[in-house]
Amino acid sequence: MIELACVIKDLREELNRAIAAADGEALRFELGPIELELSVALEQSAHAQGRVRFWVVDAGADAGVGKTSTQRISLTLQPTLAGSSRPVAISGTAEPNER
Repeated sequence: MIELACVIKDLREELNRAIAAADGEALRFELGPIELELSVALEQSAHAQGRVRFWVVDAGADAGVGKTSTQRISLTLQPTLAGSSRPVAISGTAEPNER
């Protein structure tokens, strides 16, 4: 399992690479809302803070999580560039198994 924050961080890094790849390209794509649907395991800490953590579960691992509660969540993210009101443009070549 991986923390939800890490999934979003990795997505941000991938988008930053795509933006950098667009530099100097004639064909660019405007980045619109990003929809993620994830299976997450909820874990509440027994410590004083009582913090709840969200762990993203591998698609085939739902049954193996044990006593941790799993839920499906959908997130819609609207990417923006800091300090800019212009739409974000991306480009780049697809990696193997990417759509």
